[in-house]
Order: sequence, then C-alpha cells, then structure tokens
Amino acid sequence: MADIKLYVQILSQVPLFTGLNERQLKSLADRLTAREYEEGDMIITQGKGGQGLFIISEGTANVIRTQPDGDQIQVNEFGPKDFFGELALLDDGLRTASVIAASKVECLILTRWDFKGILKHEPELAVIMLEELAKRFRRALETL
Repeated sequence: MADIKLYVQILSQVPLFTGLNERQLKSLADRLTAREYEEGDMIITQGKGGQGLFIISEGTANVIRTQPDGDQIQVNEFGPKDFFGELALLDDGLRTASVIAASKVECLILTRWDFKGILKHEPELAVIMLEELAKRFRRALETL
C-alpha cells in the first residue's frame, strides 16, 4: 500500500500543488503510482502519446528536445520536487520532449484519467493548478 502521508508531503513541496489544501493533496496522493527508472532509462519520449504527470521524488533526469534537423538539445534538468508531463493532464497530445533518467529516478505518476476523476469532486483544484501552469508557461516564454 502506498504511503499517502509521504506522498502528501512530497506533493506539498511541488510548485504545481503548493496552493492546495490538505484534503486536495490527499485526493491527489491517493491516486499516485510510484515508478522507478535506472540511469539511462527513457521516462517519456518526444512524439509519443502522454498518459499523465510525473513528479520526481528522487534522482535527476535530463530533458532532451529533438529538433526537426535531428539535432538533440538538452533544454532542462529535473530533480526532486520537479514535475513534467503536465500537458498530458489536459489533453491527449504528443510529448513535446524526451525525459531521460540521469541517475536512478523515483517518480510519482498521476494519470490523466485519475486527474479527471478527482476534478469531478474537487473542481477548485483545477483553478489553482491552472494558475501555476500559466506562471510556468510565462517563465518558459521569457527564456525564448
């Protein structure tokens, strides 16, 4: 059985979820799945379908974007409390970059289907999360 208290603690430190209350955090924590990856493992692949959001609880991962000419560029590095794949919570589009484990990585995963199920009972959760996603999008645009 998953350690819900630990998951709530981790979620409370993730920027996407810092505005949520204890009840909302528990609702999310109850739906998380833990998964481990070894160094070099592909966590998500650019151009493939997305299933959900990943939160790194331990380890580091590199974000690689393959350009149209085939060049690969490392665009980011993620560590504990970082999240990626958030767009997959909102639509069924393709992944915009690959994420590769740079060390042993432990992730907590929230699927789109579970997220939609939570929103039926916690609709205000969506507003709080969308505000944080908008901030993240604006920060990304500033780097272009």
